Amino acid sequence: MNTAAGKPKISLLVVALVLVMLAMVGYLAFSFYSMSGGGSDKASASRAAASDMRAGSYRLSDLSARASGGDAGALKDLSQLVQELDARWDELRMDSVFVGLQPDVAAFDSIWNDTKKDIQIILAADKDALALSGMVRVYRGNQEALQAGLTELVELLMARRVAGSTLAAVQELRWRVERIGRNVEKLAAGGYSLEAADQYKRDAALVDRIMAALESGDAALGINRLIPSDAREKLDSVKQLFGLTPVAAEAHYKAAEQVLLAQQASAALEGRNPALLEHVALLTDPVLARGVSRGLESPQMALYAGLFLVVGLSLLGLTFYLGTRERLKTTAEANKANQDAIGQLLDEIEGLGEGDLTVEASVTEGITSAIADAINLNVEQLRELVSRIVDTAGNLSSSTGAARATVMQAAELSEHQAEEIAGASAAINEMAVTIDQVSANAAESAAVAEKSVSIANKGAEIVRSTMSGMDGIREQIQDTSKRIKRLGESSQEIGDIVSLINDIADQTNILALNAAIQASMAGEAGRGFAVVADEVQRLAERSANATKQIAALVKTIQTDTNEAVASMEQTTSEVVSGASLAQDAGVALSEIETVSSNLAELIQDISTAARHQSVTAGHISKTMNVIQGITTKSLDGTNRTAASVGELADMAVELRESVAGFKLPGDSAVRTQQALTGKVEDRAKPVFSAAPAAALAGTAAAPTALSPIKEEPASREGPSETPAALFETKSPAETPAQEPVFDDSELEEAFAEVDAAPKSVKPAADTQRFKDVLAEQSVALDEIDYLSERAMQDAEENDLEATLAEAESTLLNVQAASLDDDLGLMDDSFAEELEAELASIDLDEFDLELDEPSSVRS
Repeated sequence: MNTAAGKPKISLLVVALVLVMLAMVGYLAFSFYSMSGGGSDKASASRAAASDMRAGSYRLSDLSARASGGDAGALKDLSQLVQELDARWDELRMDSVFVGLQPDVAAFDSIWNDTKKDIQIILAADKDALALSGMVRVYRGNQEALQAGLTELVELLMARRVAGSTLAAVQELRWRVERIGRNVEKLAAGGYSLEAADQYKRDAALVDRIMAALESGDAALGINRLIPSDAREKLDSVKQLFGLTPVAAEAHYKAAEQVLLAQQASAALEGRNPALLEHVALLTDPVLARGVSRGLESPQMALYAGLFLVVGLSLLGLTFYLGTRERLKTTAEANKANQDAIGQLLDEIEGLGEGDLTVEASVTEGITSAIADAINLNVEQLRELVSRIVDTAGNLSSSTGAARATVMQAAELSEHQAEEIAGASAAINEMAVTIDQVSANAAESAAVAEKSVSIANKGAEIVRSTMSGMDGIREQIQDTSKRIKRLGESSQEIGDIVSLINDIADQTNILALNAAIQASMAGEAGRGFAVVADEVQRLAERSANATKQIAALVKTIQTDTNEAVASMEQTTSEVVSGASLAQDAGVALSEIETVSSNLAELIQDISTAARHQSVTAGHISKTMNVIQGITTKSLDGTNRTAASVGELADMAVELRESVAGFKLPGDSAVRTQQALTGKVEDRAKPVFSAAPAAALAGTAAAPTALSPIKEEPASREGPSETPAALFETKSPAETPAQEPVFDDSELEEAFAEVDAAPKSVKPAADTQRFKDVLAEQSVALDEIDYLSERAMQDAEENDLEATLAEAESTLLNVQAASLDDDLGLMDDSFAEELEAELASIDLDEFDLELDEPSSVRS
């Protein structure tokens, strides 16, 4: 009790001493660091960082202005300066002098973050600023030569006396180039705006269009193409000096937007720079003015701390010594109690290594209580295991006898099955040959029918072409008739016009006669007019004669036209009649084509049915080959099953021998050596001949002649019997000769050697032997399980008699139905019946996995 009560006090004392000594060690380390100059170095580093921050802050404004203007060196220096100021501020803000200046630190952080954002905007526009700066330098260098070239071009065009619109376009080109130069100068001065950039982009696009118009001409702008060669050469030199395309102007415009943002950020940084400098000075002044305090670094204080540390270490060592001695005493007592408990446990389980399963370890409150519980549990499980092994060995011996009888019956069924399958396979092969011949004849008929359909199709196509040609002729005749009618109408109009001319000639003749009368009445003064009147009269008479001739010709044309129209109408009627006859012929050919197509389809259906029957017969033949292979495997499986049954019986004997050395409660220490090792008489392994399988394989090699198959009486032995009865497993009561019988006297003799064995084995050897015995039993049980599963699989593979008998009966029915009719005629009723018989065959019946036994059909 005193020891237990003293442990917490000693622990608290130890903790207190350790904490005090750690404090002394820390103080001594601080004193050593301060006196060695480490604190002074840190203060110097802080002052250097403060000086760098103050100097760098003054450079920010100038560098940002130069960088936004496209100065490459300023951009690089500005990026490095921001990184250096960030690093210096990170070093400086950890100084203890800023503990009371947190509001000022927060204000500086806010201003510095805004400044860094502006600087990031400037740095992000570095490529645009550099591009614009380069463009300004190039354009400024070419400006003078460009203006001179345009002036020379204007003078040259004026000397050539070109069109005024072309000369005005060149003057506008000169003015636009001059305005572009002014905008470029604004950009160089740093006063660039988006309005100027937009004007620059429009001017550059217009200049490019005017130059293209001067080269090729532009009707929209009213500019003609420059023809003089010297003017074109001067225009090419001006275009080369200008060097601004719409694409480049668009890129400069977009770059100007970014540069404008950079200039705005630079202006904002310029306005924020005084506040930044003020906060930098506010934070760096205490660091620069700070002195190094050495009040706590005196050697006397360090000496006192060292003495106190030595005293504390001495007290701590004494405390550990007392506690260790008390713990050693307690440990020795516990070890002695544990050794006594272990010795008692070994004495109690001494007989376990010799196979005595009646032992039981005592469960106490000591260290061996858990071990004793585990040993008792393992012994109990081992008792149950040995009991199950003995029961299993007996049941296994009983089952091997029934399995042998089943194997013998399976061998007989396999031989009978081989004979039946050989006959069925030959019949199916012959039937397949006959169906192939029928299929070939049907295919040839189908080819002839298809040829007939093709010929009918060609005839119908020719008739349709003839009808189409006659329709075209009819349309052409109708069109010609219409034109001739229009010609008759036109000749009628010509007759009317001729009548009008005739009337005019008559009136002219009358007027000429009157004029002649008037001239004769005038005397000498009208003599000249009389000559004119006579000439007009003669012309009127000639016109009248010509009109009479034209009228006669028009009447002749009208007569011929009417006759042609009548002939055309008669021809049209005959063409319509011929088209009607051709259409009737086309309808007849279409009916012939339809009948031929139907006939071809019927023959094709017959051919398809024959091919389907041939494929089905071939499939049935293949299925019979598969059944033959199954029969061969069934014979092999019977042999393997017999071998497995023999091995299983041997394993049962070995299993009995392996558990013969264990002593169970209530056995009176008697072994069952002779009873458990007894062997079943007549346990020879049946070996079946492979001759039936070889004979079966030989019959499947080639199709044989079709032989008549007679139905055997229903009372014959073989598949007609119930297969389930053949494979029925007999109970142990029905096979008393194969069941092992155990006698109590034999058990007592078997376990006599165990009681007489010495018990001087060491506990370690007993434990090892116990482990070996458990391992042997586990291996034996695994092998028994494997052999049992293999025997069951072999038995399931051999249980094929019911399914094979059903397949045999189905094939016999198909053969009988096929032989009742004449295969050579191949009429519709026979084809339908054969298809029905083949469709009734369920190929799933030949599956090897038998879920339920099938009944045998006679």
